[in-house]
Amino acid sequence: MTGASAGIGRGIAAGLVAEGARVAIASRSKERIEAAADEIGARPFVFDSSDPDAASELVLGVEAELGPVEVLVPNTGGPPPGPDALGFSREQWEQAYRQLVLGPMALIERTVHGMRERGFGRIVNVSSSAVREPIPTLMLSNSHRAAILAAFKTIARQIAGDGVTLNTILPGLIATERAFSNYGGSREAAQAAAAESIPAGRLGEVEELAAVAVFLCSGRASYVTGTAILVDGGRTQSI
Repeated sequence: MTGASAGIGRGIAAGLVAEGARVAIASRSKERIEAAADEIGARPFVFDSSDPDAASELVLGVEAELGPVEVLVPNTGGPPPGPDALGFSREQWEQAYRQLVLGPMALIERTVHGMRERGFGRIVNVSSSAVREPIPTLMLSNSHRAAILAAFKTIARQIAGDGVTLNTILPGLIATERAFSNYGGSREAAQAAAAESIPAGRLGEVEELAAVAVFLCSGRASYVTGTAILVDGGRTQSI
């Protein structure tokens, strides 16, 4: 589980631990990931999703401590927003591609062969509802998250017969510090905005999203692959 020191990543990791899984969690910050691991009962590792060359070292470390990787949840933060869709530099485009496409793909390439050999594997990507309805200020995220969604669909069809599934979760407005930061750091302001714009009338809770992810990681979800599931309280209007 990458990007797991806080928020959605940490919540999914905690949900997997609660189900009895031995869980490795990773993030860029050694201090934060060690604190999160102590709190939820996971093993901490340092990994930067924008450095795909480090994927092999991460997987080797996890396998040495916990055994073969059976479940992979590549969770990544988003690249910076901006009001002008044409206002991003080439370097920002390349960095977003490394973070949202190359990083997750490096982890998949390093783990999926073993999953196929063993006849079991679960890969669940944490994306955004913006891949269905692009958010105007999130040009980089809209573009690259859509790319990895298409990659998951393509891979899923090729390896479905090997017992390995690839699925994607599309969060809407979930109650995390990252979401609150868009409203001046105020949960109350975020909740007020949710009450006006989301049919469910409220923010989603991390535990609600984690429950969907945990199911997709389970043996019971063996016939679900190549799909993307919205967890957004009905906010997305497209079919």
